[in-house]
Amino acid sequence: MNPERTALLIIDMQRDFLSPASPLFVAGGPSIVLTVQHALESAWAAGVTVVHVRRNHRPGGIDIDSTRRQLFAEEGGLLVAGTPGAEEISELMPASGDLIVTKTRWSAFFATDLDLLLRRLAIHELVLSGVQTPNCIRATAMDAVSLDYATIVLSDATASQTPEIQAANLADMTTMGISVKTVSQFARSLGL
Repeated sequence: MNPERTALLIIDMQRDFLSPASPLFVAGGPSIVLTVQHALESAWAAGVTVVHVRRNHRPGGIDIDSTRRQLFAEEGGLLVAGTPGAEEISELMPASGDLIVTKTRWSAFFATDLDLLLRRLAIHELVLSGVQTPNCIRATAMDAVSLDYATIVLSDATASQTPEIQAANLADMTTMGISVKTVSQFARSLGL
């Protein structure tokens, strides 16, 4: 793996997805914080580009997807930019030089400048971490493959509601040409 042509994406590691009190809570999310942190530290050590992908919405919810409009209205907002629930958890805060991409849908590519940024940096390989695997990780991975990026999903730095959902999605993505590796394998591939 060439660190100069690789980017680590940290997707949706925000309070609204990681707090048990939130209606968006991903049950497997809290258990991956340390492994995502290890992936992040490995990326920094090797000079890999790091992109923090965050889901944010406007206060009125005009940009919320149709599948979450009712929940957004019932809760009086979710992942609203500038609110505590939309903040990335403190363990994974960006370092100087990290990129931040804001999205309003599952895929980190949909209606964002992610592809432009990656191409300007001559990135060819993407490594995905975060929550939740059947939604945002999978949608981002599918778009990445469609855009001809070599794509890796970190099995122990991504999470779903249940281990069964996680395993099924990882297995399915491998049949589509997406590589699945552990954080340790990722670090070793960087020579760490």
